[in-house]
Amino acid sequence: MKVQVYYIGKTSERYLQQGEAIYAKRLKHYLPISFEIIPDVKGGGKLPSEQLKEREGELVMARLKSDDRLILLDEGGEYFGSVAFAKWLDKQLQLPFRRLVFVVGGAFGFSPALYARANAKLSLSKMTFSHQMIRLFFAEQLYRAMTILRGEKYHNE
Repeated sequence: MKVQVYYIGKTSERYLQQGEAIYAKRLKHYLPISFEIIPDVKGGGKLPSEQLKEREGELVMARLKSDDRLILLDEGGEYFGSVAFAKWLDKQLQLPFRRLVFVVGGAFGFSPALYARANAKLSLSKMTFSHQMIRLFFAEQLYRAMTILRGEKYHNE
């Protein structure tokens, strides 16, 4: 199964961009994976948060296919330790979907339409992080999960 990760808006901090690139490159060894930045909504900074979420949701929905499994990275989602996440990811990858799509939303979260379309929600922590930092954390956790599944030395118990 192909894995697609969508990010709403670009990452402004260079150190985060560099970290994302490191893990994106490493992950290609394990998975057919791609990362796509969905451009910020033009004039989005002047929109009320609900309207901005709707517009961002439309941009994501336009990229989805009917046979995609959609996972939203959301503070209200299910959270796991790294080993449990690896097992969960392995199960997701075995499901009969063409693509496993993860979405890291904008600063205000997701539209009701995206929540309705989602197959699952995933949280990386009970803490709140900026959506830009989550990109790096999530890429690292995907890499960690793949090394756990392959029995490679990276994760220490």
